[in-house]
Amino acid sequence: MKSFTVNKNDEGKRLDRFVTQSAPHLPKSLMYKDIRNKRIKVNGKKSDISYRLREGDVVDMFISDEMFLEKEYKYDFLRAGKDLNILYEDENIILLLKPAGLLCHPEKGEYVDTLITRIKRYLYEKNEYNPDEENSFSPALANRIDRNTGGIVISCKTAESLRIMNEKIKSGEVHKSYILVTVGKPKSEEGVLESFMLKDEKKNKVEVYNHPVPGGRTMKTGYKVLKYEKGLCLIEARLYTGRTHQIRAQFSSIGCPLLGDGKYGKRSDNKKRGGYKKQFLYSYKIEFDFSSDAGILNYLNGKTFESDDIWFVKEFPNF
Repeated sequence: MKSFTVNKNDEGKRLDRFVTQSAPHLPKSLMYKDIRNKRIKVNGKKSDISYRLREGDVVDMFISDEMFLEKEYKYDFLRAGKDLNILYEDENIILLLKPAGLLCHPEKGEYVDTLITRIKRYLYEKNEYNPDEENSFSPALANRIDRNTGGIVISCKTAESLRIMNEKIKSGEVHKSYILVTVGKPKSEEGVLESFMLKDEKKNKVEVYNHPVPGGRTMKTGYKVLKYEKGLCLIEARLYTGRTHQIRAQFSSIGCPLLGDGKYGKRSDNKKRGGYKKQFLYSYKIEFDFSSDAGILNYLNGKTFESDDIWFVKEFPNF
């Protein structure tokens, strides 16, 4: 049997979700049965699956030890790198400038040194995060960008800030803008690209369509040409939707692939321009434009954060 005392980061969470995160090896069918049979109780009493936990509640689980998540006594994240470029930080969020080449989350082939593990190490070493004091929450990213794309990523320090930020991103109240370089120039100096996409999961690649397709999702990107020289175009783009590889796939679909993009661009173009293996794409600006209450994050409303250190802008177009 193990007992968990609900802390602030778990307040408001449904009982079944809390159990799933605290005992990830427990099958869902067995979890529901254990809750009904009072093998999982709240404050010593039988509870509904949908009960919303309160700070200070005690959840007792009379289940096998192997069902629980093992504590990270060795803390794998302490083997992550220390380098973090912080644009802004307060008690709820951190805005970081992720370098191209660094993964946001652990994936096959790279588990230890990622942006989120670096953040965990950073917060642990400044005594703002201790895994042993958390039942299920750990610092998390509210958005992510591709490995070979650089720019602003939002990290949340608390469960409440993460919940609110995810809601605001989903409702379009957080605006993200990018700077990019394309091979070739769009027909219009300024416009909006609207299309539909299907993702091939095996290839991790997006197909773009100019008409609705079964299972397809809409993509919408606004853009403005800033400069055009030597066959290359410097462009500012704003996301209205946030789909996989959205900017890369959409600009490639109009005949203007991103320079350095090995997936959607042309090898010959990339080789001729220096053989870059990272796309010329940078998430340089975040704007918070809340149209509804943002709770503990209301102070961010109306604020804009911008990076002026974009590795390829100063050198444009001499690559």
